[in-house]
Amino acid sequence: MGFFIRKRKNHFPVDGRTVVITGGSQGMGRGLAKLLAKKGSNVVIVARDVKKLQAAIEYISAAAANPQTQRFHYISADLTNPSESVRVIEEVTAWNNGQPPDIVWANAGTARPGLFVEIPIETLRAQMDANYWTATYLAHATLNCWLKPASAFPATEGPAPTLPRHFVITSSSLAFCGIAGYSAYSPAKAALRSLSDSLRSELNLYAGARRAKYGSAATAPPADIKIHSVYPGTILSPGHAAEEQSKHPVTKVLEEGDPAQTEDQVAAVAVRELEKGGYLISTQFLGSAMRASALQGSPRNNWFVDTVFSWATSIAWLFIGPDMEGKVYKWGKENGMTNAQ
Repeated sequence: MGFFIRKRKNHFPVDGRTVVITGGSQGMGRGLAKLLAKKGSNVVIVARDVKKLQAAIEYISAAAANPQTQRFHYISADLTNPSESVRVIEEVTAWNNGQPPDIVWANAGTARPGLFVEIPIETLRAQMDANYWTATYLAHATLNCWLKPASAFPATEGPAPTLPRHFVITSSSLAFCGIAGYSAYSPAKAALRSLSDSLRSELNLYAGARRAKYGSAATAPPADIKIHSVYPGTILSPGHAAEEQSKHPVTKVLEEGDPAQTEDQVAAVAVRELEKGGYLISTQFLGSAMRASALQGSPRNNWFVDTVFSWATSIAWLFIGPDMEGKVYKWGKENGMTNAQ
């Protein structure tokens, strides 16, 4: 039977590598950090609240596969300030014996649901800051570090590392479908998808330069850089519990029956799909349907499955779209403009 079984290549090896995860003190970020600790990573988590970070790092380090060799660290930072992302990458590099992190996961974000006209302008801007700009600032700081030549960093013992570096962005399945009540949140998450596509395209320039027939290899980045984005749906977490407090009743109607995942479940699916080499990753079936129907120019993880799925969902949306709009119309007709819970 061994002849017929081909071991799948792991496109996202993490054992012995250093990983930075923002929003790592709770929810999906904490779940990711624990899972990667189990897989042998050195983990740095970033968030604002020091007490939550301390509790999370204790929880995460307890899951280490190799407690004698793995290392764990936390950094308190406000990533809505662009200089903080630069500081985080510099601090991690110093902590990592002068070498940049191998994987950076821009996972920080928060939702403040509500009807568009009822949301203060300050909240609209804050949602873009918390969800889009935190990831963008981190990407800018990380890529500026990673694209430096190897000579910019201390020499390491043995051969230079050749494994690709990975920058991962957590978006949301709402990037594929805007619904009533998420008009402050969905646009920021949709912008992250566009950022992912743009960075993925742009980084081919540097990958090509590393293999140029002419020129000095000393000026090229030491490793390829891979971009990925992850699109979870509902995650059962403290953040989700807070969202429920401000969520309009019609939003709850639209989300009724949507599947939910724990932080460990969403982390497991995201990492498994990264190991398969996925680029644009959904973490449950409903999100996969939404992703397939909105791929446009984004690369396919599996050209056959995604193409067939997109055909099926394009037909399904003929019924789903009007049904969702009808639910919002019906709620308004029966309840008026009240925001009563």
